[in-house]
Amino acid sequence: MFLKPRLFRLARMFMPAFLLVSLAVPVSAQSFPAAEQDEIRAIVRDYILENPEIITEALNLLEVRQKEMAEAARLDAVTNMQAQIFDSANQIVLGNPDGDVTMVEFFDYNCGFCKRAHMDMMALIEADPNLRFVLKEFPVLGEGSVEAARVSIAVSELAPEKFEEFHLQLLLGKGQANAAKAIKVAIGLGINRADLEAATKTDRAAETIQEVYMLADALGLTGTPSYVVGKQILFGAVGADQLRDSVEKARDQKS
Repeated sequence: MFLKPRLFRLARMFMPAFLLVSLAVPVSAQSFPAAEQDEIRAIVRDYILENPEIITEALNLLEVRQKEMAEAARLDAVTNMQAQIFDSANQIVLGNPDGDVTMVEFFDYNCGFCKRAHMDMMALIEADPNLRFVLKEFPVLGEGSVEAARVSIAVSELAPEKFEEFHLQLLLGKGQANAAKAIKVAIGLGINRADLEAATKTDRAAETIQEVYMLADALGLTGTPSYVVGKQILFGAVGADQLRDSVEKARDQKS
């Protein structure tokens, strides 16, 4: 049985679309009678066998569209979650607290790339007196990272004036970061051990980490370091030059 001319022309004209539909959507959901669905499916199958490269084309198109959708979702999250991203009570602010541009870094104390990126952060803060830099605990590299994050949050609560030095020593110190190592660093800075251990068990520590996990999920962040600057999201240790460019871009967009 031959396909009706109208359906044949549609199938040939929109073959990539028919292919995507046939891969992703049940045939019964298509707006054709059952008999015509079978005919279209046969035409699509024959066309694919004759032109197998169309599968790669369709999958590439699907990948592009998925990336576009993911990027749109991230931009929506940045727009809709401004307060949690840039002004949460559960974060540490370095640089100029009244700066005109804020850069947010999601980091893990056991992340080797974060260790290298630390110097980029310090160079940016030193060179740009109007940069506000926010640190968010994003422990993704095991239980030791979670333990270190809890101690870090406790330090920021008990002795915020000592946090920057604590952060530097723990992040750049040798070996695996965990509770024991983080507590040792904090005690070395004069913070009381009993107070510190009590603070690690508070709701604030758990809520801070949970909030960052929620933000990371909404922003599509899967690793550290990751950055948010204005409406830009940067993945990985991209280097000081790219970070600086993102700050200038955000500044230009505000002016």
